[in-house]
Amino acid sequence: MPDKMPDLEIPEQMRTLAESSVGQAKKAFDDFIAATQDAVHQMEDSSTSAQTGASDINKTALTFAEENVSAAFSLAESMVKAKDFGEIMALQQDFLKSQMAAFGEQARVISDKAAKSATETANAAKPEK
Repeated sequence: MPDKMPDLEIPEQMRTLAESSVGQAKKAFDDFIAATQDAVHQMEDSSTSAQTGASDINKTALTFAEENVSAAFSLAESMVKAKDFGEIMALQQDFLKSQMAAFGEQARVISDKAAKSATETANAAKPEK
């Protein structure tokens, strides 16, 4: 395998088209997130005390999903501006490293919230003495 990737230039028209596509996809996602957040808020208004922990986990998961997709769009925006494939590969590698770290932290947070919710639900279900 060669030590260095050849510097193949990406045509400006291709980058412009890709940039436009990424922008449209990002807008569609932002609209979806706004609608989803509205639905979550409506669910919260009618939830009971037993659903509070699940609601917190759902909001956290939604926040993480939004962060992860936002990071992916940032990567896509950076990649369409790349001048050559070597730069694209470097961007992809940096993205994968940061996302693996983010996923680990997100899993820890969700796990902690789930354990707390289970404990609180179990305590609430105990009969009073």
